[in-house]
Amino acid sequence: MKNFFKKTSEFIFSKQSGIFSSAILLSSMIILTSFSGFLRYRVLANFFPKEELDIFFASFRIPDLVFEILITGALTTSFIPIYLRYKDDKKLLSENISSIFNFILLFLIFFIIFFSIFIDKFIFFITPGYNFEKTQKIIQISRILLIGQLPFFILANFLTGLGQANKIFFLSSLGPIIYNLAIVFSVIFFNQLGLASAIYGVILGSIGLFLIQIPLFFKSNFHYQLILKKTPGLKDFLKMIIPRTLTVIIAQIDATIDLTLATFLGTGAYTVFYFAQHLQLLPVSVIGIALGQASLPYLSELFQEKKIEEFKKIIIDSVLNVFFLIMPISLFFIFARTPMVRLFFGGQRFDWQATNETAITLSYFAIGLSFHSIYYLLTRSFYAMMDSKTPFLIGFISIIINTLLSIFFVFFLRWPIWSLAISFSLSMIFNTSLLFFTLSKKIHGFDFKNLFLETSKIFISSFLSGFLSYFLMKLLDGLIFKTIFTINVFFLLATTFIFFFIFYLFFAWIFNVKEIYLFSKLILKAKEYQKKIIEVYTQYE
Repeated sequence: MKNFFKKTSEFIFSKQSGIFSSAILLSSMIILTSFSGFLRYRVLANFFPKEELDIFFASFRIPDLVFEILITGALTTSFIPIYLRYKDDKKLLSENISSIFNFILLFLIFFIIFFSIFIDKFIFFITPGYNFEKTQKIIQISRILLIGQLPFFILANFLTGLGQANKIFFLSSLGPIIYNLAIVFSVIFFNQLGLASAIYGVILGSIGLFLIQIPLFFKSNFHYQLILKKTPGLKDFLKMIIPRTLTVIIAQIDATIDLTLATFLGTGAYTVFYFAQHLQLLPVSVIGIALGQASLPYLSELFQEKKIEEFKKIIIDSVLNVFFLIMPISLFFIFARTPMVRLFFGGQRFDWQATNETAITLSYFAIGLSFHSIYYLLTRSFYAMMDSKTPFLIGFISIIINTLLSIFFVFFLRWPIWSLAISFSLSMIFNTSLLFFTLSKKIHGFDFKNLFLETSKIFISSFLSGFLSYFLMKLLDGLIFKTIFTINVFFLLATTFIFFFIFYLFFAWIFNVKEIYLFSKLILKAKEYQKKIIEVYTQYE
């Protein structure tokens, strides 16, 4: 038993040795997190009509705003380079990181008090298309989330930052799964309480998200102190977070504008947008965000050691790896959009009109999927260089473009909810392209010829595979699988995807796409993790 706990502990707290291994572990856990998340959405769509889901999802807007400012804006990306700078000196590390954390904690208290008092004014302002009764429910739920969910989310993500700074990813990746499952079980077993069952699940899940990561605190070299000193680390942190926080605020304003515009597009429009947006985030999270999170500690170390050529090579290799994995998925999302939406969100209360609107919205999101996925790698490349100003300025311009396009599409062209997905994709393509060329100029150029050639081969392979798979799916639908049943929708998608994957590998081989060997690395890394797990249970036996 002692050996079992020892080996299990070694596996859970094992440090990753490189970007690829870190990204694989993160991607694996994000896949589990994403599917637990879609199980949550499926359960919500099964028990609540889209009118109530509008209320539920809109209630997260203000709490999400505060969370993104304090975590995505301040802690997640700015924290790790500073932690790595002081990691070898426990005293300096504790003073600097404690001051940073306590600074964030003060702002958390301020935001909770401020928004708890004035939230009714904010909600009325951002949901002008909803009636008074609907708005009152959003206000009530938002206050509960601010007090019951937000503090645990902030604490949990601070622990996540400690884990990632130490290249320990497993335990922090497990937390979101617990969060999603808490909501699922709460809704299933207490659905007679209405939306309250989902809210209780959110609060319990937030507590679980925090508790499971507490061991990361004891595994770090950090000792918490109740101090707020003007340390060098805090000064650097403040320099970095001001433009980064402004970037997040602008992005959250953009997300809030999407909610505001959706309130004018009829009942259930925001739920349609929310579901499509989160489905397109599945590959972005599994590949783009995972690689971005995994790369930051390594890119930071390379830049601090002035290994610029290695720094550039990692970026180009990572971009091509992301394109190789994401481009075929974006094509699959476009031609298989309707059965995918039926599978993930086809609950009892989610009607055909909502399914069709969500499918169309998803396909427009998919246009910018490849650019969205490399966005996180590129921004973290800037953060590794201690530059958060450039992503802010570029992000600010792209968000203005997104907002203007959204307003034009909705109020002038009178397009429905999927128009917001078009404006998002166009602005993301602009944002990522400008980030890439600016980064290239900053570090004296990339190998653009190789990048263009490999990307072209990946796109052609993806397009040809998607073309063949689309007609195969149409042939199978009805002839082999009667898709009036959800299980048959799953088999249709699974069969189509298997053939699509085979076609893609074949064309990638024909066109000599170098990134095809990525799959052999994936298999080897999977065997490595399997070996570790087997060792744990062998010791136990």
